[in-house]
Amino acid sequence: MTKPVRNRISIRLAVLALAALAPLAAHAHRQWLLPSATVLSEKDAWVTVDAAVSNDLFYFEHVPMRLDNLAITGPDGKPVQAENASTGKYRSTFDVHLTQPGTYRLAVVNQGVFASWKENGQTKRWRGAANALAANVPANAQDLQVSEQAGRVESYVTNGRPSKQVLTTTGKGLELAPITHPNDLIVGEAASFRLLLDGKPFANQKVAVVPGGIRYRDRLNEIEATTDADGKFSVKYPAAGMYWMEAETRDDKTSIKEAKTRRASYAVTVEVLPQ
Repeated sequence: MTKPVRNRISIRLAVLALAALAPLAAHAHRQWLLPSATVLSEKDAWVTVDAAVSNDLFYFEHVPMRLDNLAITGPDGKPVQAENASTGKYRSTFDVHLTQPGTYRLAVVNQGVFASWKENGQTKRWRGAANALAANVPANAQDLQVSEQAGRVESYVTNGRPSKQVLTTTGKGLELAPITHPNDLIVGEAASFRLLLDGKPFANQKVAVVPGGIRYRDRLNEIEATTDADGKFSVKYPAAGMYWMEAETRDDKTSIKEAKTRRASYAVTVEVLPQ
């Protein structure tokens, strides 16, 4: 083995060792959608989208994201069907045919409940839709604990001129209401967003902004933003590339009486272009 090769291996091992010593929060599993392109200008445009859950961004090494709750919205606000969808060992993929000019929203929306209880001394667990809880969990279950989960993972793709129809929010859980269009992000220019919880501005909430390529550096390089009283926050991206933005909160605003707590989360992948 030549000396340059040995040096590269040593550097790589050192990076991995440093990463192992990083805070656990830096290695939390991240859910993400990654389109092959976010800005196009073609008559017959397509994008392929990867969907996964991983420690590193954007690298496949944990589990695929399930596409059961995938929702694609076209520039006219109507649903668009994913094509060629498949799920493998580490990732799911699907294609989107951009037949209309404008902006498309890609979203995986997961809402449900998680229950745990004791049965004959053994811990039992169940996860599913809230309306299926009664059919799957005994009414007199011992030490029953139920929590509600509301998660949204998104990305945006524009063919031609950006449009705003798909930026409309639903009023449920954590959502992003972009002020700067998510397909118009430029290095060095401040981009503004508003974070909503159940349709209302969510104040004093931390938002993590992480550039991709974690696998190839020993620092997370996270940018931390905090929403103001109107739910607004801004980000000035330091370099071009793909970024992952995420926020989450816990409260007691559940939709069913059995659940005592709710975890709401939001994540979006955006592309920042050079000047």
